[in-house]
Amino acid sequence: MKKPLAGALLALLLTGAAAAPAVASAPQDTADRAAAPASRDRAATAVAVDFAGTVALSNCSGSVVRTPSSLPTDPALVLSNGHCLETGFPAAGEVVKDQRSSRSFTLLNSSGSKAGTLRASKIAYATMTDTDVSIYQLTKTYAQIQSQYGINALTLDDAHPTQGAAIKVVSGYWKRIYSCNVDGFVYRLKEGEWTWKDSVRYTSSCNTIGGTSGSPVIDTATGRVVAVNNTGNESGESCTVNNPCEVDESGAVTVRQGINYAQQTYTIVPCIGAGNVIDLNRAGCLLPKP
Repeated sequence: MKKPLAGALLALLLTGAAAAPAVASAPQDTADRAAAPASRDRAATAVAVDFAGTVALSNCSGSVVRTPSSLPTDPALVLSNGHCLETGFPAAGEVVKDQRSSRSFTLLNSSGSKAGTLRASKIAYATMTDTDVSIYQLTKTYAQIQSQYGINALTLDDAHPTQGAAIKVVSGYWKRIYSCNVDGFVYRLKEGEWTWKDSVRYTSSCNTIGGTSGSPVIDTATGRVVAVNNTGNESGESCTVNNPCEVDESGAVTVRQGINYAQQTYTIVPCIGAGNVIDLNRAGCLLPKP
């Protein structure tokens, strides 16, 4: 996983006293956020991507998200990783649903400045099985967030992302934007005890670091969220924690040191019903059940 960071570790990093991950340099991609890297004919239609709607957690990144059918009066949702939960990593096969939470999130505006603080009412859904996702329900509606802070939620795409698509990974924790492309899709991505299906593999310029876990991955042609950033192979080990390996349909294992990955989010959309309720029995919902 792109390790979640505790406050103490952040302080060490900012003073240069920590060994890893090394992040002393300034953000490298934020000035470029209005333009996508060249990607076939998609670059001509690229939309501006900034920090509006992203959030910083205590240890990770995230974003306020909606489905294409969510209503302004629905309670807002925050998307992050399962491994970013305040309760710790869910075990393989574990699903968390409708668990009370009062976690707070720092909401960012387009420039990356703090717009306000949001608070959860519950963990609506979380797992590290098949995918690596957490969805928090907030105490405010989308309309209330827009009225109070002038911030709109990001929309989850309901379609599978496209190989070669220009994307940006937007970290609210570090206030940093990474630009790259979808390099391909991984049949199975295995890390420690966890296995994820149909993961997104980035091209090498998305060299995400600890604290970027949970960042929305935005397709620059549509401005929609197509994945959630979650891991990368740090030291070249095979299938160990912080060193995921790729496993194909025949069981062959490939290790790509320095390459990073995300989990697709279109699979979440069929599982969210009226009122933004997570309903795992809805038609088309394939998320793991408790």
